[in-house]
Amino acid sequence: MKLKQILIENREKLQLIYGIFLIVLIPSLIAYNTLSIINRYNKSIDVSLQREALVVGRSIYASLEEDLDNPEKMQNQIDRISQKGTEFENIEILVPEEKVFKIIASSEESRIGETIDFYYYQTAWIQPDGDGLATDSLKLAVTGKEKNKSMKYDQSDRFWLVALPMQDENGNRKAILSMKLSSKIIDDLTSDNRNTSLLILITTVIITILFLSITVRLWDYVVLYKKIKEVDQMKDEFISIASHELRTPLTSIKGYTSLIMEGTFGKIENERMKDSINKIWTSTNRLEGLVEDLLNVSRIEQGRLSIDNQNIEIEPVIEEIVSQLSITAEQKGLQLVYEKGKDEMPKIFADPEKTRQVLVNLIGNSIKYTETGSVIVSSEIRDRKARIKISDTGIGISPEAQKNLFQKFYRVQTDKTTKIQGTGLGLWITKQIIELMKGEIYMESIEDKGTQVTVVLNIADDKKS
Repeated sequence: MKLKQILIENREKLQLIYGIFLIVLIPSLIAYNTLSIINRYNKSIDVSLQREALVVGRSIYASLEEDLDNPEKMQNQIDRISQKGTEFENIEILVPEEKVFKIIASSEESRIGETIDFYYYQTAWIQPDGDGLATDSLKLAVTGKEKNKSMKYDQSDRFWLVALPMQDENGNRKAILSMKLSSKIIDDLTSDNRNTSLLILITTVIITILFLSITVRLWDYVVLYKKIKEVDQMKDEFISIASHELRTPLTSIKGYTSLIMEGTFGKIENERMKDSINKIWTSTNRLEGLVEDLLNVSRIEQGRLSIDNQNIEIEPVIEEIVSQLSITAEQKGLQLVYEKGKDEMPKIFADPEKTRQVLVNLIGNSIKYTETGSVIVSSEIRDRKARIKISDTGIGISPEAQKNLFQKFYRVQTDKTTKIQGTGLGLWITKQIIELMKGEIYMESIEDKGTQVTVVLNIADDKKS
């Protein structure tokens, strides 16, 4: 438990350390892998060059083999070979002379007659016939006392030094063939490939670091999102509990208020008291509506709002609701009418109670936001769908407000709506219920002209489960 508590308390620091660890580790692994590939590639190239150098050496050896006792002819052959191949930096024939080797033929004629004390040639001299040495110049070392320092070289100009022992037809060892093969072309190509690989590596590392940085930041967003979800769940639970707890006292207040208004506890003579009780009754009804809306919001968001679609007659439902709300309409001096279609409406496939709730809310809204004129309810069948329209001559809604109309807690804020009471939940709940019944809702409105709401429901013959 202590470890878990420590981890929770230091979660942000641990996440930061983990993020930094990834930012260092992943680019390092990528860099190591890329550099390893480059090194392996270079080694592979070196092995190929070494083999090629030996093959070239053997071919030249074959062309000089018959003239081992004739330095002049060997010189002519070397001159001819040097003119054909630009990759040869130097070709020389050396013969042993006591403990050193003397140059008897060379592509650089000025070197003829020089003596060289070089361990490399001594090692090559004892190699089997047809075999020899081919070594990168960067690995060579100069030993012995060389008066002319002939084996010194510029390390920036890499080459391969090939040394093959040469023997005559009788098997007598006569000389050593020495060649310098330039590696410039291969080195340039290798350098280009290496530079390209390093550029790709750097780009990859930068992209990886940026990606990991964003990922570390996303972790914070994930944690924040989880916290928001937890808070949202707590909110839903609170609303559900609070709404249920409010229902009991509200029922009592409404019940006793009703008894007082009916005179159960005695006739009320005082007009001011009657007015106060009426206000209590109105406020209680408003609060009851708010509690019911909050409960519906909680049920919908938690997926607990049950829908029991059935085959129902819609016209009697509409007529009943219009009859009930006519009193409210008359109090405002409005005309509330249900205009039946030419054809008899078939049964629809919907939840009876939820359909009633939807229509009461929509028709009640039209009455609420209409100051003068009428509210017309009509029904028709079109495209195998039942369409119920509520049209009013009310204050209308601007195009900007219509975009947010079905959002939770949204209310149109104008001079004409400031005195009209509401929570901004009715239309959101209505839309959610209609969609749960596999229906649709549309709204068309012109400011200061009126609004028409269309509810589309499935008819019984075309029901969708």
